[in-house]
Amino acid sequence: MKLSVGDRLPDTNLYVLTEDGPQAISTKDWFAGRKVVVFAVPGAFTATCQNDHVPNFLNNLDQLKSKGVDEVACLAVNDVFVLKAWSQITEAAGKLTFLSDGNGEFTSAIGAENDISAVGLGVRSERYVMLVNDGVVDFLSVEEARGSIEKSSAELVLQQL
Repeated sequence: MKLSVGDRLPDTNLYVLTEDGPQAISTKDWFAGRKVVVFAVPGAFTATCQNDHVPNFLNNLDQLKSKGVDEVACLAVNDVFVLKAWSQITEAAGKLTFLSDGNGEFTSAIGAENDISAVGLGVRSERYVMLVNDGVVDFLSVEEARGSIEKSSAELVLQQL
C-alpha cells in the first residue's frame, strides 16, 4: 500500500445507504475530529470476511469503544445495497458502519487495490486495518496471507490504543 502511518487520508467519496438511497460521504468530513477504526475486506459475503473478520470486530466493539474509538467501519469495494444486506445477515447493522467504495476510488487513492480477477472478483481491496485520528493514519496493518486476519484484527488495534 502507498498509504503510510502519519499520512492524511485522501479526500474522496465513500457511500452509505440511507432511507433516501445511496449517499456520498466525503472522507475529509466523515473522519474529521473522530477516532475511527477501518477494516477493509476483499468482498462482502466471502468466507474469511463473513466468518472471521466482521465477527472479530463485533466481538471486540465494546473494548474498542472503551479505549476511545468513536466508530468502527468495514470498507469494501461492493455497492451499498450488497453492504446493507451483508450488515443485516452478519447482525452488524447499527453496530458497525459499512462503507461502500463501489468504484474503488478510495482504495485506488490509497494504493490498496487487490486484483482478484483470476477468480472472477475483479479489482477489490486488500485486507487491512487502520486507526484514523482526525483524518490522519495512526496505525496501519496489511494482511499478507490470503484468508487470514492475523494482521488486520481488532486485537491488533487494541494493542495500539
